[in-house]
Amino acid sequence: MKVFIDPPNSMILFDLVERFGHEPLSSMALIQEKVDNIEVDMPPMNVTLDDVVKGLKYAGVEVPSGIRGRLAIWGPMIEAADAAIIIENPPFSFGCVGCDRSNELTKYRIKRRGIPALTVQYPTSEEEAKTMVGQIKDFLGGLGQ
Repeated sequence: MKVFIDPPNSMILFDLVERFGHEPLSSMALIQEKVDNIEVDMPPMNVTLDDVVKGLKYAGVEVPSGIRGRLAIWGPMIEAADAAIIIENPPFSFGCVGCDRSNELTKYRIKRRGIPALTVQYPTSEEEAKTMVGQIKDFLGGLGQ
């Protein structure tokens, strides 16, 4: 199954989803395509007209361009997802968590899709980390049954 991870560039979540036999949907591969695309003049600073149009599907024109840009990448992944894992209250060094409005819209889109979603708190101790991994393992093990 395809599992959207939030934050979408979390290598920890990517690895866990992959280890437990599912396809992680993350921003790393999509951004790689943009960086390698010769149509983009100064990767990853420029966007194409298609990116702008995609972003408008997920956020209105009055929403700041950075949010639309993120949602242009994350929105199609959420639409393709069969499930999602969301880490709550991570530190700024844990993936792309610096834009709270993007995070809120991402969670809203996941909830609106109605797909199975696991929300876990970012661990602050080794014991909490073990608990989080156990929750993720149980969640991923139950998908598709």
